[in-house]
Amino acid sequence: MEQERDLIERTLAGSSAAYAELYERTAGELYKLIRLLVGNTEDAQDVMQETYLQAHRNLHRFDRDRAWRPWLTGIALRQVKAHRRKRWLQAQRIGRAVQYNRRTEEADFSNESVERLDRGEWIERIERLPYKLQQIVILKYLNDYAQEEIAEILNIPLGTVKSRVHAALERLRKNEPKLSQQAQSESVESPHLKTGGRYS
Repeated sequence: MEQERDLIERTLAGSSAAYAELYERTAGELYKLIRLLVGNTEDAQDVMQETYLQAHRNLHRFDRDRAWRPWLTGIALRQVKAHRRKRWLQAQRIGRAVQYNRRTEEADFSNESVERLDRGEWIERIERLPYKLQQIVILKYLNDYAQEEIAEILNIPLGTVKSRVHAALERLRKNEPKLSQQAQSESVESPHLKTGGRYS
């Protein structure tokens, strides 16, 4: 955290190299999150670019006493929401407001957490969740954020996070009782599901 704070200070002082290093430290983890939520590589890259542009533009507003990654993740999720809204409006205008086809078999994830979700099968099940529940599952069980951090990222009450975690696990349980019950048990015992930690 101290290193990231120093990089932020140097970025605000005009160092493009410092911001490039901030990008390198966070891009891999953030890309996987965005890629899961938007469904294809091209759109994920567009959202990534806009996320880091917005972060740079608003860096002077960042509270240096806070952690950098949750703040950046919050910007990314707002960009994902804006992207999904734009796509939906485009589809509506041409008479086909449908959910775009997400080809999980083309996903290029190599991290251990996604491997443990049996790649295609569990990604597909997560993608069938409502978007608000998708966010919670991905942030908690793939990115290993604590519920308190998720509340800060999404700017929602902690109680809402807990209720959405419960709702998501209930939906997943209908398809796979064994794994979902284990996940629910671990979510009560520990703030993190043991999936190997964050991507970074």
